[in-house]
Amino acid sequence: MNFLVKRILLALVISAMAAGLALGAKRETVTFPEDVKLNGTLVKKGTYDLSFDDKTNELAILKHGKVIAKTAGSLEKRSDKARRTEYRTATGSDGTQITRVAFSGSDQDIVVASSAARN
Repeated sequence: MNFLVKRILLALVISAMAAGLALGAKRETVTFPEDVKLNGTLVKKGTYDLSFDDKTNELAILKHGKVIAKTAGSLEKRSDKARRTEYRTATGSDGTQITRVAFSGSDQDIVVASSAARN
């Protein structure tokens, strides 16, 4: 009986930790039709997960759960809600850089820190 109680408590603790990690983060799948860069890190064309943690203001691109690129971002109010997850890029001498991201249904853009510094 004591063993069963310990297993149940362990399962509850693990569930609570996983729920806590997911609370502050938004995550969507996106496909890049061309190579892009996020904060100078090359991301090859393909399908990835975009994740934004609004507690740390960190935007990350993940592939199979592994972080490929990440950067700081800031939130900026949109004039309307995003109909789908979208991203904007700017092309320069250093390639195509992601400058902002909006998650589906959000009324805020995530402005990528490195692009904000250039503008």
